[in-house]
Amino acid sequence: MGRVNSLTSLILSLSVSIILFSGHPTSAELRQNFYSNICPDVENIVRSAVSRKASQTSITIPGTLRLFFHDCFVSGCDASVIVASTEGNTAEKDHPDNLSLAGDGFDTVIKAKAAVDAVPRCKNKVSCADILALAARDVIVLAGGPTYPVELGRLDGLSSTSASVNGNLPQPNFNLNQLNSMFASRGLTQADMIALSGAHTLGFTHCSRIKNRIYNFSSANPVDPTLNKQYATQLQATCRRNDTDPRISVNLDPTTPGIFDNAYFENLIQGKGIFTSDQVLFTDSRSRNIVTNWASDSRAFNDAFIRAITKLGRVGVKTQGNGNIRFDCAKFN
Repeated sequence: MGRVNSLTSLILSLSVSIILFSGHPTSAELRQNFYSNICPDVENIVRSAVSRKASQTSITIPGTLRLFFHDCFVSGCDASVIVASTEGNTAEKDHPDNLSLAGDGFDTVIKAKAAVDAVPRCKNKVSCADILALAARDVIVLAGGPTYPVELGRLDGLSSTSASVNGNLPQPNFNLNQLNSMFASRGLTQADMIALSGAHTLGFTHCSRIKNRIYNFSSANPVDPTLNKQYATQLQATCRRNDTDPRISVNLDPTTPGIFDNAYFENLIQGKGIFTSDQVLFTDSRSRNIVTNWASDSRAFNDAFIRAITKLGRVGVKTQGNGNIRFDCAKFN
């Protein structure tokens, strides 16, 4: 009987080990010089394509960075968010939470993929997922942010469904517990979450995402009391109560919206976080110290952001058997 119990315990132990390993199957396989013998100039090719696109429209920068986050958070970093819907399948990009993703972000990856594939030795050798990871780094640098080595070796996902997005993206009204829970399920700490939230130093949001906070927060407080009063008035001037134009937007960072810096954290201290999920990082005492520190130490924020986005890039990576290299980033092979 003892031998049977021991054998059963061993089998259960091995099963648990296999499950745990399969949950993070490839982070150890990613490496910085993955394409050194396959497409050695891939980083320069992608960088040039991203720079060209960014010179055409400034939306390229926040659009590409946001695309990377939305891709990694749903099904892992596998470029599944880029796949277009078909008659028989509604893809990730057409889920309501992804409809605001800028078309210029998608176009950046598609143009970079075309540039890579134009080199004979690189054609169909570099995944769309890796190109998106590189492009995200490159737009951060273009915006004045830090450069960092990108781990490579991802394959592209074989599935993209709107249903897979449900409950897998942070919402603008999340509290700290909800934020921590969602990020922790992807192997990211509270510090990682705060660092990645700092990407809201770039980009914009549509008025529909904040109207509740500036007009109908609660019966006792129509305007969120954690919001700076002068800033709330400015937001109301742009986002009028009865205006339904979906094109009207406001910058996420009201001070330096086109620069990747630590102004986001300075804004939070002043009550100028655009979303509740931003401002809670300062109002909640559990996260306030980090916000305060990074508001006065840009190097510490940059270092933390590099660590966090590198960890994010390891989430749900696909390898042989559950991924491939797409010939067209928007279509399955």
